Amino acid sequence: MNPSVTHRSVEVNGVRLHVAEQGEGPLVLLLHGFPESWYSWRHQFGPLAAAGYRVVAPDQRGYARSERPGRPDAYTLLHLVGDVTELIAALGERQAVVVGHDWGAPVAWTTALLRPDLVRGVAGLSVPPTPPPAGMAPPEATRALYGDGFYQVYFQEPGVADAELARDPATTFRRVLYGGSGDNPANARPRPWVVPEGRGVLDLMPDPERLPAWLTEDDIAAFVHDYAGHGDRAFTGPLNWYRNIALNQRLLIPFSGRRVEVPALYVVGDRDMVTSLAGVDALRSSLRRVAPLLHAAVELPGCGHWTQQERPEEVNAALLDFLAAVEKGTAA
Repeated sequence: MNPSVTHRSVEVNGVRLHVAEQGEGPLVLLLHGFPESWYSWRHQFGPLAAAGYRVVAPDQRGYARSERPGRPDAYTLLHLVGDVTELIAALGERQAVVVGHDWGAPVAWTTALLRPDLVRGVAGLSVPPTPPPAGMAPPEATRALYGDGFYQVYFQEPGVADAELARDPATTFRRVLYGGSGDNPANARPRPWVVPEGRGVLDLMPDPERLPAWLTEDDIAAFVHDYAGHGDRAFTGPLNWYRNIALNQRLLIPFSGRRVEVPALYVVGDRDMVTSLAGVDALRSSLRRVAPLLHAAVELPGCGHWTQQERPEEVNAALLDFLAAVEKGTAA
């Protein structure tokens, strides 16, 4: 691990968040996705810090080393945006560029939507903005599209995916990270993840004979270490994010019609499963309508879902170009 990355805990919005940080300068917040931790940004700390930025990556609410509220409804997008807004203040800053991947992307986009006064720029990796009133499709809609086995529907039943993913975290991370990557031949033509009846979500993910070049056994061990000590509830906090999708849609209705009015960047791999979901093509084609200050939309050939881990050099180049444009006021 990078010895220049320091670790501490910060109390925000009623929860204790573990944060990793490096560098000095304008604040850049990096928000991971499911089922990850701060470690998914390991390749971004050094280059961004060297370019003159203060880089901070929290374990988000319910994940890894951060606190795990017991109530399932303590994981709405309003809670998560609240965590980001208070984290900026707790770090002694007034604004940040907010970057999110996977579930971190909706948190980043929604923070920019609701608190543009705090967000100098926003970048989403994998997931494009889904502003209200549409929002993320609720389980009843995705069940109608893909059936009961759609992974987001499968995640709704308390205790089921929780136990499956916690049974052997090393196997979970190995299979999920490889399974969603561009190195998995099945993703040459991405498809929605649909769990067969009587099986589990890990059955969709092959256990590779050898790891791809971007993922090592030490990386797997680092993720496992972040989740150690939580037993069969290690993934319950992260899964509760999915269990609030329908509630998020209702809570954000008052903000219908609002756009992301700060400089924006979008990066996605062409082998990312997200690109196969219904409606995503329309979201991608309407990026500039939703985010009129869009600086760039970058597609990475051969890259799967784990954007900044699979293609760190390309992602870092896109982020540094965007950050420089934000600083100069030329991002749009």
